[in-house]
Amino acid sequence: IANILKKSDETIPASVDHNALIEPAEKALATAVIAMTSSVAPLFAKREYETALKQLASLRPTVDTFFDAVMVNAEEKQLRLNRLALLRQLSSLFLEVADLSQLQG
Repeated sequence: IANILKKSDETIPASVDHNALIEPAEKALATAVIAMTSSVAPLFAKREYETALKQLASLRPTVDTFFDAVMVNAEEKQLRLNRLALLRQLSSLFLEVADLSQLQG
């Protein structure tokens, strides 16, 4: 996710336009991100990062399905930017715990 976001030279919107979500996999990911944000926010506040990370890890099947079914870099600009905004929102959840892209192996 970090690599995709880094490669984009476009201004990514701050929020996802949920009305512009088309594919079932992107709708599912957006719903999961909203639910997870509510779920882990209290854990972050209490600095229970290990528990939060375990919960975040449960997103893997939804994220995998998203990448299998959705072309993030769609030709249509608004669609592409909305998908990038969704990925940025997901990435920011993980960055609350740690920058996982810095891990080796």
